[in-house]
Amino acid sequence: MRQFFYALATLISHWRRRPGQFAALFVGLAVATALWSGVAALNDQARRSYDRAAGALGLGGAPSLVAASGGFFAQDVFVALRRAGWKASPLLEGTIRLGDKSIRLLGVEPLTLPKISSDKLPAGEDLNDFLGPPGRALIAPQTLRALGLVEGATPTISEADRLPPLAIAKDLAPGMIVVDIGVAQNLLHRPGRLSRLLLAEEPAANAPTLESIIDEPLRRVEADEAPELAKLTESFHLNLTAFGLLAYVVGLFIAHASFGLAFEQRLPIIRTLRAIGASLRALTLALVAELTLLALLAGAAGMAGGYLIAAALLPNMAASLEGLYGAELDGALGLAPSWWLSGVGMALLGAAIAAASGLVKTLRLPVLAIAQPFAWREAQRHWLYRQSALAIVALMGAAAALLFGEGMEAGFASMAGLLLGAALALPLPLAAMLRLGERRAQGPLAKWFFADALQQLPGLSLALMALLLALSTNIGVGSMVEGFRQTFTQWLDQRLVAEIYFEAASDAQARRIETWLAARKDVAAILPLCKAKTTLGSIPAGSSWPVEIVGAPPHETFSAHFPLLEARADAWGRVARGDSALVSEQLARRLGLALGSTLEIPTPTGDWRVEIVGIYPDYGAAKGQLRVDHDALSSRWPDARRLDYMLRARSETAPEIMLALQAEFGAGVARIIDQAALKQRSTDIFERTFAVTAALDALTLVVSAIALFASLTTLAAARVPQLAPLWAAGVSRRSLALLELARVTLFAAATALVSMPLGLALAYDLVAIVNVRAFGWRLPFHIFPSQWLEVFALALLTAALAALLPIRRLARIAPTSLLAVFANER
Repeated sequence: MRQFFYALATLISHWRRRPGQFAALFVGLAVATALWSGVAALNDQARRSYDRAAGALGLGGAPSLVAASGGFFAQDVFVALRRAGWKASPLLEGTIRLGDKSIRLLGVEPLTLPKISSDKLPAGEDLNDFLGPPGRALIAPQTLRALGLVEGATPTISEADRLPPLAIAKDLAPGMIVVDIGVAQNLLHRPGRLSRLLLAEEPAANAPTLESIIDEPLRRVEADEAPELAKLTESFHLNLTAFGLLAYVVGLFIAHASFGLAFEQRLPIIRTLRAIGASLRALTLALVAELTLLALLAGAAGMAGGYLIAAALLPNMAASLEGLYGAELDGALGLAPSWWLSGVGMALLGAAIAAASGLVKTLRLPVLAIAQPFAWREAQRHWLYRQSALAIVALMGAAAALLFGEGMEAGFASMAGLLLGAALALPLPLAAMLRLGERRAQGPLAKWFFADALQQLPGLSLALMALLLALSTNIGVGSMVEGFRQTFTQWLDQRLVAEIYFEAASDAQARRIETWLAARKDVAAILPLCKAKTTLGSIPAGSSWPVEIVGAPPHETFSAHFPLLEARADAWGRVARGDSALVSEQLARRLGLALGSTLEIPTPTGDWRVEIVGIYPDYGAAKGQLRVDHDALSSRWPDARRLDYMLRARSETAPEIMLALQAEFGAGVARIIDQAALKQRSTDIFERTFAVTAALDALTLVVSAIALFASLTTLAAARVPQLAPLWAAGVSRRSLALLELARVTLFAAATALVSMPLGLALAYDLVAIVNVRAFGWRLPFHIFPSQWLEVFALALLTAALAALLPIRRLARIAPTSLLAVFANER
């Protein structure tokens, strides 16, 4: 133990003499942990919100019965099942508008509800208040704050509809209100209708079968088969996780480089310890203890940084998930103990990975070899030659994942292999470039410049790899986002052609509004949309998917403007006949549909057989979608939603129509918006969706700059003995500083050139492989040469900023420090 403590104290003393190197190591581990833990915190916050939504009132783990065709079914079904001994509980779900927010309304029957928890539903006398008039509307505290309401308020939904007094339920999921099922049926205008039956327990073995009790076709949905938010948003979170891992790896490059240089500089200390009798076991334990202590300190700082990153990015992520998927996230960041433990674990893992190679090399070197200067770097140089083989293996793995893998995990695996292989191979073209420059250089100083740069390559290779990953990611993600922005903007211009979009508060209001609009001469066309929900595919086969069916009337607005990827001749005319449908790209890919395919759609009136006559893009949609004729859908779905309208009018009269509509019907119009505002809202959702990605992309580039700065700073002291002879030969300190700047700029420029084809390959992987497997639709592949110039300039700027302090120190180094190099010369 005495040997262990003396060895540990001796090793730690190195950091006291070199605080800059300790800072680089500390920052590397802290930044890697911060970026990883920040992304993990965002994903953890979202998933806990999903779990709360799924587990609201204990609904998440219970199987349920739903209409085979989707939509609602009669309440008599519940009565018949209860009388037959089935332990079922009725639910009615819908959406209401409070102000400018959509809120999920859930009607429950608390006496039969399975797994009632006292902190979610009232009990005792409060239960009587919940069930008796006027009832209670349970709401989460954060939802109450978001609506700007207070407990006890009775907000108005429409002229004739008002919620019961609001009561806080602290553990209720955000974005929802829970009322008695009778109240929900009145507010949603669904008297005697249900949307789901929860099964509190399995029916007894001798209980009557479902088919023998009721005539209405119901389908059993297991808890893990429901299309929950966690499943719909899986791709979104997987993308975030991939960025977090990338940033983590880039951060580890800093730590790896710092550890390697520290081991090199401490080799004489290790040799001395071994020479005076310190055992290999004590030395190993001291190195591991030092590593663990550093990892814990840096990990704690990284966790704090990760929390701040997550808190800063949470609003954009929450807005994006709400806009894309209707997911409500808690506004306040709450973190589970597992998050803290995983963050510390990642810090320890990162430290172990960063230090492993240097530790093994140090302990394997003979005592005499340790005394040789730059022994560690010579071992590192040999390792660089072996990197080509590892790079080939990584690239072959990427190709295998691309050719033989399935799912978005395989897409990310191919991307990871591509990035890793390119990073490992980077020193090889740089070394070839420097050797070529040395052969063609004129004059001794120019030849020395290239030869010296080649000698410095092993020490800077990790930092340059980090820069390569950051730059290629910047190009790849930037190309994907900019291409998506152009495609999305064009798509919005084609889809949003109506001048006014509005939603009626109820079916009765919708009929009144439609009659009123028909009498106005400034309204060119009234286009009602009919919507229903169902599930297509075979659940045992794992291809079941929630689908929205939209019925639209035949009109030039759709036939002339609605964008189609593929279509039969006179596709819209066929749709108007009622026996054909258009299908979204996501659904077509998911179910393997093509033009001419037939699809059986389950409806309340029986299966509806349609032919697929067109495929259209539906970017960002979480569910599959079908477009059919309005009357054909209405005849098959008596309970279909008929509240959404598109109005065609002259652009200059649209504001006047909107004002008149609101003045005439007030709360009868749940929502109204013009074309420009709807485009702006959609664009805002798009920008917020990629705001997190852009932030992580920028952070990754910052981390690469830190890596380069750390390597240059830690190498600065070692550079003095190599530069002193040039100074003695007449090269000024200013010239030496400019040569150092040129060297760093050359490395950065060459790395930027390599990053361009790598970034384009990454962009293609994202838009053509990962995006298709993750979201079900493919984006056009765009190339933006101006972006390459920006990245090139950014690489040079990053290198210049990273080299600024070390070069400034070199330009101002005292002549005595340069002369001291020759003190021991004989």
